[in-house]
This record gives sequence, C-alpha cells and structure tokens, in this order.
Amino acid sequence: MTHQDTTPEPVADKATEDSTTGATGSAAVAPAVPTASTDPTKWGRVDADGTVYVRTADGERAIGSWQAGDAAEGLALYARKFDDLLTEVELLETRLRTHAGDPKHTLTNAKHLHESLAEAAVIGDLAALNARIEHLLVRAEQAVEGAKHEKEQARADAIARKEALVTEAEQIAAEATHWKSAGDRLREILEEWKKVRGVDRKTDEQLWRRFSKARDAFSRRRGSHFAELDRQRAAAKAHKQELVEEAESLTESTDWGDTANRYKQLMAEWKAAGRAPKDSDDALWQRFRAAQDRFFSRRSEAFSERDAEFAANAKLKEELLVEAEQIDPSTDLKAAQAHLHRIQERWDEIGKVPRERMRDLEGRLRAVGDKVRNAADAQWRRSDPEAQARVDQFRERVEQFEAQAEKARAAGDERRAKKAQEQADQWREWLSAAEQAIASR
Repeated sequence: MTHQDTTPEPVADKATEDSTTGATGSAAVAPAVPTASTDPTKWGRVDADGTVYVRTADGERAIGSWQAGDAAEGLALYARKFDDLLTEVELLETRLRTHAGDPKHTLTNAKHLHESLAEAAVIGDLAALNARIEHLLVRAEQAVEGAKHEKEQARADAIARKEALVTEAEQIAAEATHWKSAGDRLREILEEWKKVRGVDRKTDEQLWRRFSKARDAFSRRRGSHFAELDRQRAAAKAHKQELVEEAESLTESTDWGDTANRYKQLMAEWKAAGRAPKDSDDALWQRFRAAQDRFFSRRSEAFSERDAEFAANAKLKEELLVEAEQIDPSTDLKAAQAHLHRIQERWDEIGKVPRERMRDLEGRLRAVGDKVRNAADAQWRRSDPEAQARVDQFRERVEQFEAQAEKARAAGDERRAKKAQEQADQWREWLSAAEQAIASR
C-alpha cells in the first residue's frame, strides 16, 4: 500500500479511503496516516547518549535506546515498526471491507492496537495512527452489529424455511394420497432440512419434533392405506376365483343365449370386483378368458352349422314358393285352398331360415295366402250381397264419425270430438259383429 509522506497533518489518503455505512447510514472516510520510514526525523530523534524519542502532541517520549551504530539507522528501525503497525491496521480494514473473518476478531485486534499505542516503541505520526485506529474501532463495532443483525436475520430466515418445510410435511401427512410422490417429497424435505443452518437448538428441536411427527403420521396413514388395499385385493382374489370357477363350469353349455348372457354378467362382476394381487390377477384373468373363449368358440361353431342348415332351409322354401305362387284360385277355389294348406304344412316342417331372409320369404307366402283368401271372400260376398251391404254400410258410418271426430279435434272442440269418437267406436263394434257373422257362415 502507498502511504502519503509529505505532511504529518491528517488528510484523505486515496489508497486507504474506505466508505463504510455506520449506524446512521452515513459514509465515513478513514483518516490518512503518513508513512514514517520516508522521513523518520520528522517524527523522532536519537540524542547523544543513544536515547530514542518520538514526538507526540504532549511532547517527546523516550521509547528506547540505540547503541548499535549510526543514529539514522536507529530512527529508520523505529519508523519501520510504526509502518508495520500501520500495515496491520490496513489489513484489519481490508478484512472489514471484504468481510473476511469474524468482525469480533477484528474488533479485538483493533482494541489491542489502540491500547498498546500509548506505549508503543515506534516513530511516526502517532496522533494520525491513533485517529485511524479509532476510526477502525468504529467500523469494527458497526461490522459486529451488522454481523449480529445478519446472523439474526439468517436465523429468522432459517426458522422460516424450516417452518415452511414442516408445514408442507404436515399437509402431506394429512392430505396426500399419491403415496410415491408424497414419500419422495418428504425425503427431499429431509435433505433440504439438513442443509438449513443457523437455527437455535431449542427452536430446531421443536420444529424437528413436528417434522418427525408429520413423517410418522404419513407413514401410518400410508401403511393403513396399503393394508386396506391388501385386504381389498385379497377379497377381490377370492371373488374372482369364484367367477373363474363358474366361467369354467359353463364352457360346455349348449344353452347359447342364457349362457352368453351369464358370461356378460360375469364380466361385469369381474370389473366391479377390483384388482387382486398382480400375479394372481393375471393368472385368474387368463383362466377366465380361456373359459369364455372356449364357450364362444363352441357357440360360433354351432351357429355356423345352424347358419348352414338355415341357408338350406331357405333354399327349400324358395322352391316351395315357386310352387305356391303358381296356385290359381280363380279356376278351382277349394283345390287352391287344399294345395296352399299342404304347402304351409311342408313350410313349417322345413324349419327356420336366416333372419335376414325371413321377412322376404314369409311375405311371399303371405301374399299367396292373401290371394287365396281374397278369392274366397269375393266368392262369399257374391253369395250374400245383403250381408256384405250391411258391412259396407257399417264401415261407411265408422268412417263418417271418425272424420267428424278428426275435424272437431282440428277445430279444438274436444267435446264434439269425444262424442263423434264414441259414436265411431259404437259403429265399429257393430261392424265387427257383422263381419264375424259373415265369417262364421
């Protein structure tokens, strides 16, 4: 470090200038101290008998004796000792400025220098050095207070952090149901906990007890959950075992409809039963599916045979229809009726046809039957025109009253509509009786 060496008066030394915020927040500049070794005669002397003196504000003070040689060498020696003290002060200032070391140690060393300065065997500007040390003392005391405040703040921050970790752990213990991620988070909290420093022992122990209690509560709740899960899975296993045994007992059934429905019910019960232990669940499922596949494979084979039979039946009925559609009731009604009756008997004997062919085939046979019936009805009407006239008259009256009811409803006259509908219903009864009378002849 370069020292000012031109005057003993305290002035600002740019090399040692140090702005420090004090209790009031104002900046302070360290007093300058001249280097003594550049001109020791300015600060002391050696008399003829070798006594060494340093000049102070109170006058000269004897600090030692120099008998080894030239007086200038003695002055230089004591001046270098002064400069060593100044260097020591500057080192302490640097520690404060760079926050190196404990401020308390710096304050202790500064006090020691200050106390020893009055009797120090050195030559230099003692007043300036004393002012510099006093400035250092103020700064050191401020640094101690600052460090104390920082320590208290760090302690408060550490407590707050551990409080937050404890609160999170307690929330996990009370609410978490994602057991793996919650357990992982508790382990992470523990690792974070270990890294937080600066909490006093009493507070740390209190927070640790809360954290430990939360971890224990989580472990108990998780243990209870998995114990209950084990019970549920054991029950599911037992139930699924029963379902598998029933499914296997149905594999040879030929009651295709009811058995297929029962398999659907068994599947619904399987899904509702919940999960069994994984190894058991997989094995039971394989047996259950195998039983299902066995039954439905047999049913598919049976349906394939049935479909082939139905297709053959459909071909036979098509051949019958060709014969039936050639019946002509206009030439010989009784012969036509007898022929149709024989075809219907043979039709029933043939049996079922594929579902998609049923409507077409039945419709064609029904058309032949309608043709024969219509011919019979026409012949009967020709034989009893008076009875048919009454039937036609009754039908006409039904249609008239129904038309009146519909017209009244359209006009919003429900009373007239109801009355007309009642009359239509009455005539319909008479119509039905007349038609039945004709049909019974």
